[in-house]
Amino acid sequence: MNLLFIADPLESFKISKDSTLAMMRVAQEAGHQLWFCQSRNILWRDDFVVADCQPLDIKPSGTAWFELGSVEDRPLNTFDAVMMRTDPPFDIEYLNTTWLLSAAVRQGAKVFNNPMAIRDHSEKISITEFPELIPPTLITRELSAIEVFHQEHQDIVIKPLDGMGGMGVFRVGPDGLNLASIVETLGENGARTLMVQRFLPEIAQGDKRVLLIGGEVVPFALARIPQGSEIRGNLAAGGKGVAMPLTDAELKVAERLAPILNARGLFLVGLDLIGAYVTEINVTSPTCFIEITEQSGFDVPKFWLTALEKALA
Repeated sequence: MNLLFIADPLESFKISKDSTLAMMRVAQEAGHQLWFCQSRNILWRDDFVVADCQPLDIKPSGTAWFELGSVEDRPLNTFDAVMMRTDPPFDIEYLNTTWLLSAAVRQGAKVFNNPMAIRDHSEKISITEFPELIPPTLITRELSAIEVFHQEHQDIVIKPLDGMGGMGVFRVGPDGLNLASIVETLGENGARTLMVQRFLPEIAQGDKRVLLIGGEVVPFALARIPQGSEIRGNLAAGGKGVAMPLTDAELKVAERLAPILNARGLFLVGLDLIGAYVTEINVTSPTCFIEITEQSGFDVPKFWLTALEKALA
């Protein structure tokens, strides 16, 4: 198959743990032809959505690990599959790319994840569809509403809707210290909407990333465990990643959501669970393939490729 990966610059990949690279490697090893471009290389031209893309060869060397061929102009519907793997933030240019990809889907392209499904699923707000699975949650611009929520729950976490990697996450305890200042700063004095949730002490056991692929659940999660006095488990914020089998409660939640999300075109999803509570549903560029594989022995990239081949059969 010809597989196009839309991703960030290859030079920026952290080759020791990049999930997109893991996908590329396993696909190449299976005999598929890889192609690469960035979001900026997706164009509407001559009545088709095309990619100014390059054939990609992954090398075994850790230094010069890839080789790109000459640029070719190819309609997206000529690829067997298109993988949208550009990292957040989900800004206006990301949104523009999804609109172009939706046009490509109308022309017959097979895009994973489906761009319409990505647009319909805010990685934070989408959890509100399943209120029985989430912690007490408030979404608002209003400081007064957050103050009432804090009075009720005492220990809360505040975060922006467009953050990633733990960016901009604050905890406010029972004393309410700096609550107004944090809200005003994060919310830019009411210009930005914030998510507020009751603090979950289960974070001490890890903020767990659970992967859903092709409607199936990967049986191991990566528990991202906060270190020291930090409340964030995100690896980008210094959390320690420990792979572990899903608990019965976690598996029950994941098995409930996997077929629902897959049916909407969300082929690859990264659920974030604290305890058995769903805190985010990540659909743009879920990661942790390599960490789970290396620590558990469960081959996540191979599981992904098998599911992709099945979806394309």
